[in-house]
Amino acid sequence: MSHIHGLGLDLADQRLYVATHEGVYSPDAEGEPELVGNSKDDFMGGFTVSGARTFYASGHPTSGGNKGLIKSTDAGKTWKSLSLSGESDFHALDFARGTVYGYDSTNGLVRTTKDGVSWKEGARVEAVDIAVSPQEPDIVLATTADGVARSADGGSTFAKGEKPVMAFLSWAAKDALYGIDTSGGVHRSSDGGSTWKKAATVPGGQPQALTAVGAEHILAATQTGVYESKDGGNAFTKRLAVETSGAH
Repeated sequence: MSHIHGLGLDLADQRLYVATHEGVYSPDAEGEPELVGNSKDDFMGGFTVSGARTFYASGHPTSGGNKGLIKSTDAGKTWKSLSLSGESDFHALDFARGTVYGYDSTNGLVRTTKDGVSWKEGARVEAVDIAVSPQEPDIVLATTADGVARSADGGSTFAKGEKPVMAFLSWAAKDALYGIDTSGGVHRSSDGGSTWKKAATVPGGQPQALTAVGAEHILAATQTGVYESKDGGNAFTKRLAVETSGAH
């Protein structure tokens, strides 16, 4: 298991799922990464848990091309294509209040869908990750080279990014927006990104993914593994190791 692109806990049983270049993995009884299902496709970015045993993802088939938006209702064992197959590669996906928000890297667009099939096109922005307010669906944030860019109209337009520069964002509760910077430092905002307070630095160097499961519970992936904090990012323990020879 090498480069990680997404993290999530199944709402049904709190089991950890890790989306990588070579499929989706979950820890086995010994805590070792075990492939979920038979797919070793590249889950290159977009991966989000939307409900019990229900995931959305994107990426590339082993045969090449783009997956568009795909969905699993059996905790990643099997996947169904919903839309944009062969067309779009979503490098970031978020789910909030019945809507899927995606950052389509093929054309740099923020797009939204309620049914997984019909899409509304939003702004064109150079971003790595997006995060949606869990209470206000019109508030969307994006990580850009200038800093965190904010949209107040559901992703249709974005203001210029403001420091600090974050690699990834995840918004679990109204007062619990998390960001991880390019060196692995975890920051928390209680006011939707207006101000930030740094917590700890995740071990392992450059970050690869960030998911806030709850207001104090976050998961972060770096080049050496998947780490978990249950105290708002002040302390981390390793949940899963990564073969660093395959990371990049």
